[in-house]
Amino acid sequence: MITRSLAVLTMAAALATAGPAGCQGSRTGPAPVAADVGGGPAAARVDVDAVRRELAGLRVAAEDTGNHYRRADWPHWDTGAGGCDARENALRTQGRAVTTGPGCRITGGTWVSPYDGVTVTAPGELDIDHVVPLAEAARSGTRGWSAAERERYANDPVVLVAVTAKSNRSKGDQDPARWLPALDRCGYVARWTAVKHAYRMTVDTRERAAITNVLNRC
Repeated sequence: MITRSLAVLTMAAALATAGPAGCQGSRTGPAPVAADVGGGPAAARVDVDAVRRELAGLRVAAEDTGNHYRRADWPHWDTGAGGCDARENALRTQGRAVTTGPGCRITGGTWVSPYDGVTVTAPGELDIDHVVPLAEAARSGTRGWSAAERERYANDPVVLVAVTAKSNRSKGDQDPARWLPALDRCGYVARWTAVKHAYRMTVDTRERAAITNVLNRC
């Protein structure tokens, strides 16, 4: 059974539409993000100490490469209330001045991709990324999840981020040891850690070291 704190993940989800940049050593509660280590658009604030505590709470284990990822095992883009599917809802909530047509089809709006800072006005140019990719989730101690648990994760709005197709495809299914966004790396690893913590996923040693390295620079 998956136990999670929706409040933690909801706050982490705000990183995709972050506010003023800044670094903060300690605050009460979970992560909004620190100053981006590489400059760029304003980032939210991160509670580095809270992220460290969540990271310390993750079980360290080698990736379960025997739990092969199959897309069909993680059904996504479920239709929710109002007739919009998970992808459409992510675009609606993460964009500005978003317009829709029949069947909740997204017809326009403005989005800023948090991974690379690119402003997008054509919804077809956006991908919806799972912060912890589905294939990575499959390798992270979820072998015992039921079909319903996999589906819930794959459609959880606080796990989904609207980003440029280029940045999403560059990321693929890689963890922070292999890929980090060009912008707001502190915010990215904070959200990654919050998702893994809330869903009780495992972390491997290289991944954990990479996240720690980013946090040391926040």
